[in-house]
Amino acid sequence: MINIKKYAAIDIGSNAMRLLICNIVEQESKEPQFNKSSLVRVPIRLGQDAFTVGEITDDNINRMVDAMKAYKLLMKVHGVERYMACATSAMREAYNAAEVVEIIEREADIKIEIIDGKKEAAIIAATDLHEFIKPDQTYLFVDVGGGSTEFSLFANGKIVASKSFKNGTVRLLNNMVNDVVWQEIEKWIKAVTEEYDTVTLIGSGGNINKLFKMSGKKQDKPLSYFYVNAQYQFLNNTSYEQRISDLGLNPDRADVIIYAARIYLNAMKWSGARNIYVPKIGLSDGIVKAMYYDKI
Repeated sequence: MINIKKYAAIDIGSNAMRLLICNIVEQESKEPQFNKSSLVRVPIRLGQDAFTVGEITDDNINRMVDAMKAYKLLMKVHGVERYMACATSAMREAYNAAEVVEIIEREADIKIEIIDGKKEAAIIAATDLHEFIKPDQTYLFVDVGGGSTEFSLFANGKIVASKSFKNGTVRLLNNMVNDVVWQEIEKWIKAVTEEYDTVTLIGSGGNINKLFKMSGKKQDKPLSYFYVNAQYQFLNNTSYEQRISDLGLNPDRADVIIYAARIYLNAMKWSGARNIYVPKIGLSDGIVKAMYYDKI
């Protein structure tokens, strides 16, 4: 006898918004299974507003309202019984964020929680990450978003250090990350990893997922530093138009994927990691898990 619950998570990021609908399969004496039923991504780049003019523009507020209304209907059609909507870096920094949250709740009947970097990292850690982490190895988990990057160091199967930096793909696209931020990240990574002989990266985010898909590798195989570096150099030598027409990248992916690769490469270099695993988990997965286990 099985019981199926339907949960949904809305991830309102700096580069895009995502709705994940998940079937949670419960069986007696077994661990629950979390099966993705639907994932809908909408390319509303809130970071372009928040990081350059300091507010979410009327145009993007209207787009958000439309997207949230659509998400509400999709959740209704799927029979979702519980959901949570979390907004990250862009909404954290927009001075009209509270007004936007109020508009969305009034117009689309969806309540948004704006979470800080620490909670964002904790939610992501609630995912299936433990399945990829061996207790006798050390991992640096790197989640690259549009407005920020979250780093978590795992040793002996537990998080021993975690930090969020205002360095993300949309910020880099707009030349809004100075050398000081890069130096702070380098200093932090070297400090938390220096006592460990071998560190392996775990990458999260749409851009590393795309790089992994382009590699054609099986899910349990890592990408090497040399591969990621080669892809970075290759993408850097192609035009924005070529990345769309020849490589089939979405327009809102084609301009930021290079910046994401740069963050991952630097994280590998500064930690001494030779490989990066890409388990395809993110904030929306963590939200569903955290809701189910009543951690949020």
